Amino acid sequence: EKQAEDNNSPECSESGTMDLKFTSSRKYISISVPSKSQAMSPHIKSVDDVVVLGMNLSKFSKPTQFFICVSGVFMFYLIYGYLQELIFSVEGFKPFGWYLTLVQFGFYSIFGLIELQLIQDKRRRIPGKTYMIIAFLTVGTMGLSNTSLGYLNYPTQVIFKCCKLIPVMIGGVFIQGKRYNIVDVSAALCMSLGLIWFTLADSTVAPNFNLTGVILISLALCADAVIGNVQEKAMKLHNGSNSEMVLYSYSIGFVYILFGLTCTSGLSPAVTFCSKHPVQTYGYAFLFSLTGYFGISFVLALIKIFGALLAVTVTTGRKAMTIVLSFLFFAKPFTLQYVWSGLLVVLGIFLNVYSKNMDKIKLPSLLGVWKKSVEERKSRTLSQTV
Repeated sequence: EKQAEDNNSPECSESGTMDLKFTSSRKYISISVPSKSQAMSPHIKSVDDVVVLGMNLSKFSKPTQFFICVSGVFMFYLIYGYLQELIFSVEGFKPFGWYLTLVQFGFYSIFGLIELQLIQDKRRRIPGKTYMIIAFLTVGTMGLSNTSLGYLNYPTQVIFKCCKLIPVMIGGVFIQGKRYNIVDVSAALCMSLGLIWFTLADSTVAPNFNLTGVILISLALCADAVIGNVQEKAMKLHNGSNSEMVLYSYSIGFVYILFGLTCTSGLSPAVTFCSKHPVQTYGYAFLFSLTGYFGISFVLALIKIFGALLAVTVTTGRKAMTIVLSFLFFAKPFTLQYVWSGLLVVLGIFLNVYSKNMDKIKLPSLLGVWKKSVEERKSRTLSQTV
């Protein structure tokens, strides 16, 4: 009412008219929000962006993303596996698995730092405490895995890694509260039986079989199972990038291993041996680390887009192909029991893939086939009668 009286006064008539015009003009003010395709500030990135080696996978469809990630995993990790076995074929190198892991972590940290400098958003999103846990698990996974090659044949080590699905499922239940169906449980049982059978075959034909290697690779497998779920949870919760995950987890892990080797006096003999064979050790280790870094970038993209379980399934298929290449390129004892146990593990992988795509893949049941055959017989009888 006071505002109306003021507007009626001749002194404020002109200003009141201007206020009314301004008030009426405000209803036409609008704010436009830029779309995803438009340029945005690097600190307001879309949470759906997944960048691998400088390539933004978010621009592609889901099937294309899956194809790119799977191709990258297979290509780089097959070379990675070949180089890993080649390094341990150097006479006298088998006791230095932890030193190889130290060199590998050092290269990974350098690669991660270079990649992080090439992207626009350099902020650390995931907390430091989470990275300390991930680094510890990564050290356990890769260090114990590399050390186990001093006691086991490479195919046996790989077949153990193929069964990572089992502890991943257990870790998924306790860490993320997941629930699995009967097909997933059947897949885990097939993998367990195949793993036991393969290990028994290795113990009979391999002259250097050692139970210590089985214990080491089993511990590595448990750490690997936990790390997949922790990485998936951290990357989805904090929207961390792949290069950030690699840089901080492997650089912290490098400090862990360096401290451990220094305390156990295992650093000096390894440095002395590698200095005598620089090409076969540091040269191969550089290529080994480079292909492993590229491969882990695609694995982290798989985890971020499709989840830890599907990523494990893809890497398991890659490991099965690595076993075949290992028997082709490196001489080692062979028995048909390797084939049957390997096929049992492959069956477990198939059941796992089928479980994740039950809505898309519908296998015919025995009851359905019988009903279909009965209907066909009835239609034939009816046509004959007519």
